[in-house]
Amino acid sequence: MNRLVRPIRSFVHRQKKLSNRQQLALSTLCDQNLISTPLDFNKLFQREAYTILEIGFGMGDSLLQQALQYPENNYLGIEVHRPGIALLLTQIEKYKLKNIKIIYADATEILARSTPKHSLDLVQIFFPDPWPKNRHHKRRLVQAKFVELLHEKLKLNGKLHLATDWQDYAQQMLKILENTPQWKNTAKKNQFASRSPTRPITKFEKRGQELGHRIWDLIFLTV
Repeated sequence: MNRLVRPIRSFVHRQKKLSNRQQLALSTLCDQNLISTPLDFNKLFQREAYTILEIGFGMGDSLLQQALQYPENNYLGIEVHRPGIALLLTQIEKYKLKNIKIIYADATEILARSTPKHSLDLVQIFFPDPWPKNRHHKRRLVQAKFVELLHEKLKLNGKLHLATDWQDYAQQMLKILENTPQWKNTAKKNQFASRSPTRPITKFEKRGQELGHRIWDLIFLTV
């Protein structure tokens, strides 16, 4: 008998019960911001603009700060953590933001099935789950096949910005990208990038700094 082969997930649903406020946000605000697929960014944002995808926005700190600071850009966030989605929905409503849209889904599936080729200007992945145990490294999001998928969805000279406070994960990501000729390191070869002033400091970064972790940034361009 054939057995169903399930894809390896880079995340685990660690969902706590939503508070009444969070549930209210999801039920009353999601229709206008939790979008369906397929994606047409010009139609979705009602304009043509520099379009940034953030994968795994957590509680939405980075996405919100960027959208407020750079209203000329379009921001799309993908997340599976419902409390974070609910919180960001309330902030979108509070500030009446039109330049953020969010999706509750697996980013890999959305990219593969619903995102047009060469449609994104920037993809950012800040502090993804490091899966620190060796036996769990296969669950890390940034793998060779995933990087190939991102390249397909970014425009020519599109940008990929990664950040982590786990050195071995940073080195793994650097090795993958350096070994793929379709990517160009904005720093010197085999070097990490300086911290970008456009990347907001999130609670994950602060927590890493409190633990004495160094922060590693990687910024690559598609060629």
